[in-house]
Amino acid sequence: MRTPSPLLALVWLALGLVAAVAPGCNCAGSAACALRGPINDPSNRTLRRSIMSSGLKEFCRQMTTRSAPLRMTNDAPAIGRFFPTACQQSEMGNGDLYVQFSGFGYGYTNLSKKLTFTMSGAVQYNQDFLISEDCLAYAYFRPRNITSSDFRINKVENPVTSFLNALSPIAENFGRQLVAGKLGEGFTVITDMEMKNPDVVLGVVEKGQKPVHPFDVHGTSRLTYENLRTEVHQNEREFIGPIEVSESGRALYLTAQMDGVQAIDLFLMRKDDGDASLRLYVDYPMSGPLSAAPMVNDVVTAGQGYQRTLPLPKGMYYVVLDNTPSAGQVAPPMNAFDDRAAVVNYVIQIGDAP
Repeated sequence: MRTPSPLLALVWLALGLVAAVAPGCNCAGSAACALRGPINDPSNRTLRRSIMSSGLKEFCRQMTTRSAPLRMTNDAPAIGRFFPTACQQSEMGNGDLYVQFSGFGYGYTNLSKKLTFTMSGAVQYNQDFLISEDCLAYAYFRPRNITSSDFRINKVENPVTSFLNALSPIAENFGRQLVAGKLGEGFTVITDMEMKNPDVVLGVVEKGQKPVHPFDVHGTSRLTYENLRTEVHQNEREFIGPIEVSESGRALYLTAQMDGVQAIDLFLMRKDDGDASLRLYVDYPMSGPLSAAPMVNDVVTAGQGYQRTLPLPKGMYYVVLDNTPSAGQVAPPMNAFDDRAAVVNYVIQIGDAP
């Protein structure tokens, strides 16, 4: 069964340890903990990179199979999303990982409202990993050199900001800070040895520290796709995915809590329909109708917990949070002077169907 994490293949760190210590034993966690001291020894960096090498072969495939939420800081709500569409990777002479990538996305500011963009870059990563006292694997990707970064605004919702941006790159400067600037922070992949609930975090998270999530999902047998907080502003949407259900007999488990507005729509869409709707969202300043009817159209109401189990056939899907009047059951009031964002805490998991 394939994991849902975009970079989880990078942290199949225990596999090499299991093969070396106890072939055939399903004891990756205990093996890693038993050898934590030697593994973490600074002189054994070559060993650690060797353990990572098999996972690194999957870097680009994993990167281009899902999107990345965008946040100004790691404890802030997401205010946009980046969708990688192309990736090439190679190993440099010193063992570093060299990645060239491109894609598109959207973000939100009070000045511009929605802004959409294209982005490409090339980064040389100095990769390493460590095992914490509680047997979590911390895989570090520190940029050694950013050889190129190209950020370009596509559409700006606010026509005044769009006009001003042509004179002085207001939105473009913010976009560079939000997206291109994050390249310089690198990222950390944190996972337990069962690799069910990985974290991919921008920047360096010190060994032993853990990101804050809205929901506690430890101890569950389900795979966690995302466990985040996001802001969906007036007349905006959030496209979460694509989410892979890799085999039959599985289900999506959705849990959410929302405040800030009275209600928003939650859609489930097949990937083809979600891709087409996302393209419309990115290519036009204002949000219009979806490209096709969603498979599921639910309402998330403020102050009331939302839970839904959706048995699904094998395939790819989007969960869409909608705070617009042009789709769904909810028609939020459109007041240009009172933009109330829906602040949504959500967790999306994949598990056996009931």
